[in-house]
Amino acid sequence: MSLDHPAPTEAQVVLVIPAYNEATRLPATLSAVKQLSDVALVVVADDGSTDDTAAIGRDRGAVVVSHERRQGKAAAMLTGAHAATSSGHSTAPLLFLDADLGASAAHAGPLIAPVLAGDADLTIGVLPPGEPAGGHGFVVRLAAGGIRRATGWTPTQPLSGQRCITRPLFDQVQPLADGFGVETGMTIDALRRGARVIECPVPFTHRVTGAGWRDQRHRARQYREVRRALASRR
Repeated sequence: MSLDHPAPTEAQVVLVIPAYNEATRLPATLSAVKQLSDVALVVVADDGSTDDTAAIGRDRGAVVVSHERRQGKAAAMLTGAHAATSSGHSTAPLLFLDADLGASAAHAGPLIAPVLAGDADLTIGVLPPGEPAGGHGFVVRLAAGGIRRATGWTPTQPLSGQRCITRPLFDQVQPLADGFGVETGMTIDALRRGARVIECPVPFTHRVTGAGWRDQRHRARQYREVRRALASRR
C-alpha cells in the first residue's frame, strides 16, 4: 500500500513525551518545550512511573495520561496519541521527544518544520557526533542493518526516539512494535508505505547509558526487542 501525501490540516503539532520515572529531568524538558511555537499541546504519557513524573507533568500544564503498570515505550506512545485525539487534535502531526532531553528539547524545531511544510511524512532526529542516540553500537548496527535489508535505506541513528510524524502515517504504521523495537519497526513500516522519511540534525543531549549491571540489562532488552521487531517484518 502506498501513502498519499496530503498537506497537514493543522498548523501545529502535538508533543508526546513517553516517560518512566523521569521526575529528575522532566521539569527541564517541559520548561524547554515551551519555547516551541508550533506545539499546540504537550502530553506526558506516564508509563507506570513510581516517582513524581505524573505530578510534575500536571503541575507544569501538560496533559498527563498514566498506565497503572509499566507497559513499554510503544504503549506509552500510543496512549499519548489517543490523548491527542481526545483533546481535539485528531489530525495534528505528532512530535515524540524523550523525557530526559532537558534544556536541549527547545531545539526540536528542525524536526517539526519539514512535516508542517508538507516536505516529509516522518522526520528522525540525528544527535551530534559523540552524543548517544540510544543503546550502544551492537544494537544500532542490528537496527540499521535490519532496516537496510528491509527497505534499502540505511539510517544514521535508527534508534533515535526524537521523531515527528503525520497523523495519517502514524495511524497506518499500527500496530507499533513492542518496547524498544518501536523506532525500528516504525521506520520500516513507514518506508514500505512510500513515506518520505528524512533525518534531521538536532543539537539534543540526554542521559548517557552507563556500564553498570542495570545498564547492561537495558541494552540486552533493547537488543531483544529490536530483533523481535525485525523478525516480525521479514
